[in-house]
Amino acid sequence: MSKISKDLLLRDISRRQFLGTTTKTMAAIGIANSLSLPFSAFASSPAGAGGAAEMVKHSACLVNCGSRCPLKVIVKDDTIIRIEAEDCVNDSIFGQHRISPCLRGRSSRWRVYSPDRIKYPMKRIGKRGEGKFERITWEEATSTIAKEMTRIKEKYGNEAFYYNYQSGAYYHTQGTTVWQRLLNLNGGYLRYYNTYSTAQISVATPFSHGGYFASHFDQVKNSDLVVFFGMNLSETRMSGGGQVEEMRRALEQSRAKVVIIDPRYTDSVITGNAEWMPIRPTTDAALVAGMVHTLIVENLLNEEQINQYCIGFDSTTLPETAPKNAGYKDYILGNGDDKTVKTPEWAADVTGIPAGRIRQLAREIANAKACYIAQGWGPQRHANGEQSVRAIQMLPALTGHFGLPGTNTGNWPYAKSYGVPKIPAGDNPIKTAIPCYLWTDAIATPEMFTPTTWGLKEAEKLKTGIKFVLNQAGNTLLNQHGNINRTKKILADDTQCEMIVVIDNHMTSSAKFADILLPETSYLEAEDLVDNSYASGSNNFMISIQPTVKPMWEVRSTYDICADIAGHLGMREKFTTGLTQPQWVEKHYAEIKAKRPHLPEWSVAKHMGVIDQEIATDEESVAFSDFRRSPQDNPLKTPSGKIEIYSARLADIAAKWVLQADEKITPIPEFCPSWESHLDTVMKEKYPLQMIGFHTKGRTHSTYHPIPQLREAVPDEIWINPMDAQARGLQAGDVVRVYNDRGIIEIKTKLTHRIAPGVVGVPQGAWEQVNAEGVDIGGCINTLTHHRPSPLAKGNPQHTNLVEIRKA
Repeated sequence: MSKISKDLLLRDISRRQFLGTTTKTMAAIGIANSLSLPFSAFASSPAGAGGAAEMVKHSACLVNCGSRCPLKVIVKDDTIIRIEAEDCVNDSIFGQHRISPCLRGRSSRWRVYSPDRIKYPMKRIGKRGEGKFERITWEEATSTIAKEMTRIKEKYGNEAFYYNYQSGAYYHTQGTTVWQRLLNLNGGYLRYYNTYSTAQISVATPFSHGGYFASHFDQVKNSDLVVFFGMNLSETRMSGGGQVEEMRRALEQSRAKVVIIDPRYTDSVITGNAEWMPIRPTTDAALVAGMVHTLIVENLLNEEQINQYCIGFDSTTLPETAPKNAGYKDYILGNGDDKTVKTPEWAADVTGIPAGRIRQLAREIANAKACYIAQGWGPQRHANGEQSVRAIQMLPALTGHFGLPGTNTGNWPYAKSYGVPKIPAGDNPIKTAIPCYLWTDAIATPEMFTPTTWGLKEAEKLKTGIKFVLNQAGNTLLNQHGNINRTKKILADDTQCEMIVVIDNHMTSSAKFADILLPETSYLEAEDLVDNSYASGSNNFMISIQPTVKPMWEVRSTYDICADIAGHLGMREKFTTGLTQPQWVEKHYAEIKAKRPHLPEWSVAKHMGVIDQEIATDEESVAFSDFRRSPQDNPLKTPSGKIEIYSARLADIAAKWVLQADEKITPIPEFCPSWESHLDTVMKEKYPLQMIGFHTKGRTHSTYHPIPQLREAVPDEIWINPMDAQARGLQAGDVVRVYNDRGIIEIKTKLTHRIAPGVVGVPQGAWEQVNAEGVDIGGCINTLTHHRPSPLAKGNPQHTNLVEIRKA
C-alpha cells in the first residue's frame, strides 16, 4: 500500500467533516499497526515538497440501503483523501439534482482503511466459530474450494450447495450473479425465495393485488393527505439517491398533511412535519379494522364502487366456496366467527391509540381529495406480518384512493430501473427452493421440509441437508439471522454443514465461521457499471465506478476468484467466455448505448461517474391507473381480476397447511394476536416489554459498523420510555442488560418520550461480541430475536419479541 500521510489523517480527525464529536481512538501508530504498515508510512512530506496532485475518481456506495449514491473520490499518492458529492446539472430540478451521499457513504474511505479489513486468503485452524485462521495462498484457497465442490457434488448431489441470502454489495459484474454463474455451471444449487426484509409483504401482496404495485412518492405532489405505517425514509432512504429526496420535493409542492403510525417518533416524523400516532407493535390490522368500522357506520364508503373493483367486502361478492358471513364487512361488524365488533374502542384497547383519534383519521382519509397510503417494511416483519400487510392494503381499496394522481396501493414503492445488465447467472437445474429465513433448518433438520410445513417449493421433500454454504458480502450467516445462539450451535457442527466459504471485506461476526475466508475488493477498489437500486424511486440513473486506489494487500475481485475456481474445475472458458471483468463492463455499456445512442463513447463514459439520469413519467408512476379506468379491460392478475379482500386461495392454504395452535392464515385481513406480543399474557408476565429493531443513520444493516466516527455520531442505545425506565430505576446513559430466554445483551439507555410505553427499540446491525459470561456486549439485537417464522411467508419475524431490562 502507498504512503498515508500522518498529517492528512490527523487533519481529518480534527476536521471530522461529517461529525461534530471527538474521535477517541485513532492514534496514527495504532492505524499503522492495524494496517500492517511501518510507522514511517505516516510521515508527512516537508512543506513545499513535490508530490502528486489531487485527482478526482469516481465510485459508488453499493450497500443495501435501497438507494444508490455516486461518490466523488479525491485521491492523492494512491490514497483516498476525502469523498464529496458528484456535480449536478441543476439541483433545483428533480432528475438533474445532486445525488448526494449520506454520512455513511461519505465514510467509505474509513471502510477501506479499517483495521478489520480481511487482507489475505485464509483457512480455519481452530474450531469453527473461534475466528482462528492461518494465511494461505490464492492457489491453495481456490483449489481447496474446487476440490470440496467436487467432493460434495459426488457425495450428496447439487442440492447440498447453498448460496446464502446476502445484501452487502450490489455489484453487476462481480458478487452474487458471478457466484451463481459458477454454481450453475457446476450443476446448480438449492434455491431460496423471499428476503429477510420483505418476506411477508412480497408473499401476501399477490393474494390482494395479483402482484406488487405501488405509486412513486413523486405522486405526493398531488396529495392532500399522506398516511404512512412505519415508514422512516429519513433514516433508511436518506441520501440523494434515495426516496427521501423525492418525498421532500413532492411535499414542498403539495404541502399535504402527513400522519405517521409507528411505535417510535422517528426522524421522518420530524422532517415531514408529521403527526405521530404511537402504535403497539403487531397491531396495525386492528387499527385498520377500527377505522373501517367508522367508515361503515358513518356511511363514508361507496360500496357500489368497492364492489366494482374488489371482491369479498360484503356477502354479495364472496366466492361460492366462502362460508356465510365470511366477508370483511361482516368481520368488522361482528357477524363473523369471533362475534366481536371492531369498534374504535376495541381497536384502542389493542393498539394503544385513542378511539377518538382512530375515528378522526378514518374521516380524514374518507374526505381527502387524494390520500397517499403506504407501509414501510417494519410492520410486516412480525409474526402476524402478512395480516398487517393486507389490512393496510384495504384502506386505499375501500376509500377509492388508488389508481389516481396522488394516491397509492398501500405498498412501499420500488424504483424504475435504468436497466444496466448483469453477468448472466445461467440456468440453475435445481428447482427446489426454501424460504431464505429457514436455511439453518435446512442444515439441522432437512427432513422437516415439505410444501405444507416449511414452505418447500418444487419438491415434496429435500434430498439432503445443506452441506456447502457460500456467503459473499453478507452478515446473515450469523449476525443478521434470528436467535444467534441457536445459529452458532448449528454452524459450529462441521459434521452437518461440511464447508463454509465466506467472502467479505471485513472480519464480521459471520466471517469467523468460515472454513475458507477470502478478501474481496471494497467498492472503492473495484470496477463496475451499476444502475440505481431498488428504492431510488422515479429517479433512475447509471454510474461507472473505477478503482480509486489500487487494491491493497491480496484482495481480489470475486470475478477473478470465481474464474480461478472454474479453472480448477476445468471450465474457465465456459465461465469467462474469454472476457475479463473490465471487458464484461464494456460489453454491458455497449448494449445500453445501442438502446440510447445519445450516450458518450465508453472511453469517455467510464470516467464520468454518473453517466446518465432519467425520470419516470407520471403514467409510469401511478399504480393501478389502467385498472381504475376500466377493471374489465385491465384486470389484475388475481383469480377474480379484482382486488381480493377475500382470497379463496388463502382459504385453501389455511385448510391444507400444517400450522401451530397459535398460528393463523385467514382469507380476509383479520387482526391475529401474535405470540410474544403485549397480548401474550403468559410470556408477558416474565418479559413485559415489547422489543423492536430499527435502522439508524450510522449503519446500513451491519455494514459500516466498525467505523468509530459513525459509532460516535450515532451511538447504539436502547430507546425506552421514561415511565418504563422509572419503574426499573434506570437513568439516561445507564448500561443495562436486556434479556429473554434466548440471550442477554448489554447496551446503554436512551430515555425518551419518542417511543411508546411498553415498547423498547434496539438499533439493529451491531456486531455480536460475547464476553466470558456469555453476554453479548456488542449489543446485537439478534442475540434476543426469534427464529420462528411467520405462518404464510415463513418469513423473518425479528420485530416480535418480549424482553426485560435491568441495570448492568
